[in-house]
Amino acid sequence: MKLRSLLTLLPVVAAGTAWLGAATASAADGFPSKPVKILVGFSPGGSNDVVARLIAPKLAEGLGQQVLIDNRPGAGGNIAASAMLAAPADGHTLLMCTTGTLSIQPHVLKSMPFDPEKDIVPVTQVVNAPYMLLVNASLPVKNVKELVAYAKQKPGEINFASSGTATGGHLAGEMLKSRAGIDIVHVAYKGTGQAMTDLIAGQVSMIFDQPVSSMQYARAGKLRALAVASPRRLAAFPEIPTVAEAGVAEVEPVTWAGICAAKNTPPAVVERLQREIAKVLAQPEIAKRLTADGLEPVGSTPEQFRAFLAADKRKWGRVVKDADVKAE
Repeated sequence: MKLRSLLTLLPVVAAGTAWLGAATASAADGFPSKPVKILVGFSPGGSNDVVARLIAPKLAEGLGQQVLIDNRPGAGGNIAASAMLAAPADGHTLLMCTTGTLSIQPHVLKSMPFDPEKDIVPVTQVVNAPYMLLVNASLPVKNVKELVAYAKQKPGEINFASSGTATGGHLAGEMLKSRAGIDIVHVAYKGTGQAMTDLIAGQVSMIFDQPVSSMQYARAGKLRALAVASPRRLAAFPEIPTVAEAGVAEVEPVTWAGICAAKNTPPAVVERLQREIAKVLAQPEIAKRLTADGLEPVGSTPEQFRAFLAADKRKWGRVVKDADVKAE
């Protein structure tokens, strides 16, 4: 193309770029124009639900609109994700995305109802969430060593709950099963709340769960916390050893929760959401509450969250392969 032709096109390109920038800015200026909904793929009472409900009121203050929590349990979070993708991609319907939905299930399901990398837009990672190993208070064990010995005496009789097949809690149990050489049976629920009810009632024996949704029951004497499945002890619970300290190595399935949007959500809207959520997580009372519950506030940028997701998916792919987890 001749130089004169290129020069002729420059004003057109500049005008198009200016129009696109104005349209993007306009989308951000008009957002939000109605209440924002955060879809949670698990039942009320679980850790993701608790975190979502904790940040929602402060996020509403920053956005100037109500922020509502809508629980859509089932399919390891895929029902909620599919519901978000069916809504207009304008940032008013968001997903509390999780390790199980985006990092684990793609390695387990033969076909996903959506493409996690193409259909989902990362907004921000909200928290890191180490698991804690808890048992029913009536189980005759006081630590991980005793639990392993007890399970070896009763192969196939001890069961463990999770919030669903191929969730982080499920794989944590599979990791313990493999590393400790014990035969324990997985029982999948549609959410941590239901699993916790049966655990307290003694219908299941143990669970890997985040402290935010379980330590209240341990403090009340209904459950017994045996260990933390993380590289180090949690600052909020320094008396509880790690699984490695308790004698079983390589059981450190730290998970996370974040906020995601649908593809085609205007970038300026995504950036606005990230900024507002990061502000909420930086508030001393919110950070203190999360830390007290054994969670680590993050608030990463969309680019940082995307890079994190890629690495996390590779990590859990190796765990799924080692545990030979299959879709039910």
